[in-house]
Amino acid sequence: MNKIFEVPMYPYAHHADQDAISPVRRKPVVIGAGPIGLAAGIELAQDGVEVVILDENDKVSFGSRAICFAKRPLEILDRLGCGQPMVDKGVLWNKGKVFFDDRQVYDFNLQPEEGHQRPAFINLQQYYFEEYLVNRVRALQEQGAPIEIRGRNKVSAIGTHPDHVTLEIDTPEGSYNLEADWLVACDGAGSPTRRMLGLDFVGRVFEDNFLIADVVMEADFPTERWFWFDPPFNKGQSALLHKQPDGVWRIDLQLGWDIDKEREKRPENVIPRLKAMLGDDVEFELEWVSIYTFQCRRMEKFRHGRVLFAGDAAHQVSPFGARGANSGVQDTDNLCWKLKLVIEGSAPESLLDSYDTERVQGAEENILNSSRSTDFITPKSEMSRLLRDAVLDLSEQHEFARPLVNSGRLSVPCTYDGSPLNSADALQDGPGRTRPGSSCPDAPLGDDYLLPKLGSRFILLTIDAEAPDVIEEAGITVERLALSIKDDRTLALKDRYLGDNASGVYLIRPDQHVAARRPTYDDNQFRAAIRRAVGKE
Repeated sequence: MNKIFEVPMYPYAHHADQDAISPVRRKPVVIGAGPIGLAAGIELAQDGVEVVILDENDKVSFGSRAICFAKRPLEILDRLGCGQPMVDKGVLWNKGKVFFDDRQVYDFNLQPEEGHQRPAFINLQQYYFEEYLVNRVRALQEQGAPIEIRGRNKVSAIGTHPDHVTLEIDTPEGSYNLEADWLVACDGAGSPTRRMLGLDFVGRVFEDNFLIADVVMEADFPTERWFWFDPPFNKGQSALLHKQPDGVWRIDLQLGWDIDKEREKRPENVIPRLKAMLGDDVEFELEWVSIYTFQCRRMEKFRHGRVLFAGDAAHQVSPFGARGANSGVQDTDNLCWKLKLVIEGSAPESLLDSYDTERVQGAEENILNSSRSTDFITPKSEMSRLLRDAVLDLSEQHEFARPLVNSGRLSVPCTYDGSPLNSADALQDGPGRTRPGSSCPDAPLGDDYLLPKLGSRFILLTIDAEAPDVIEEAGITVERLALSIKDDRTLALKDRYLGDNASGVYLIRPDQHVAARRPTYDDNQFRAAIRRAVGKE
């Protein structure tokens, strides 16, 4: 059993800020050294922004918690220097099966398309994820990057002002004060920051509870996502089975609404449920047990002046669909390049309003899909249950019914249609998947892939089109990446970026979302698109 969550990874150390006569002013301060706060700190530091991460703990999370990490967040983590360790340790999977009662009704493949560097999903315990992020922070520190984690630094009071935020911080040696130009709150679903500012969630809490059990066992189940509706071992409810590294398996069992949560978590009650599922002859031990209630809620706004919320502090969804940690990583990917430009004076503060606009859209999309999944998994009336069961019966023999089955629509990136940073789509009949607002899909380029070449900067991607090698506009430097479909042996680049067009030019943001596209380069149009993409148009 892994014990890294018992070892302090960023232990308390006295800092000179604690001895200052007046509060020291920092640029961005991040609250929370969970995966979202660490990701935010790493991205800012890699861009040369000095950042302090505060956390009341000094260890990684206990229990596996989030386990499913989707392709898009893995691509983001590649840019943060953590993607490869995740993939190396994680359990890779693309396939899943759906069962109704005791029979399989169908299976699915989440990534039938080839030509992507990263898999559709990996399963990996959250404590490993956090360990790799902390290791990346240490590596950056050794390289002289301006980042630090202050463990056992608990923020106990927050004051907001037009041009800064004040923080009172408790430590083992007493309290001290800091000021921050910007505060990024990544302090989880129970966010003390949100509470101290008198803010709350809007949305739904579903009347159902689920048991999470991470069990260590030797089993010959395939590396797939298995979901049961109304299984014999949990009649009238649902169940989920996932494989994790180190012989750990995640099991979710629906329990219903009116339960005694503390009683249900006791081993003497959990073990019989698991034996009913796995069989009496399967030996296992419990690593972690928890009970959660479905919630699909979010803050009305993610930006409140100089305070910006990300991850579970900003939004919550039910776990089916793997939309929690995955969407949090996409929050920081959207936020940090904008915050960097604002801090260095290359963009107006209003650019941060687009973080709110775009990621609220992402949260709404996640909440919609998560709510639909929850309603399908846990019907609220007998008529709803009869309809659901009829769909499941049909799906066994008829392919048309399978899209109607909803065991958790799995995480995909949000397309920011209607974003104020987008320019009008000028690539006639261009592929819909790469329209303005979309995240760039990967494509093979000989022995490499497209996304690593894009990096975390503004890029002018030209495919069989002429353009300047560098554009300087509105304080932004945009470099050209010139490609040709003549070198595209798989035709993936053409299919994903050109369609029937002979050429194409894309303006791509630092978070690898498309800001503009045209068939050829037009200097006035692309300069206007750059200004628009940084909030200056």
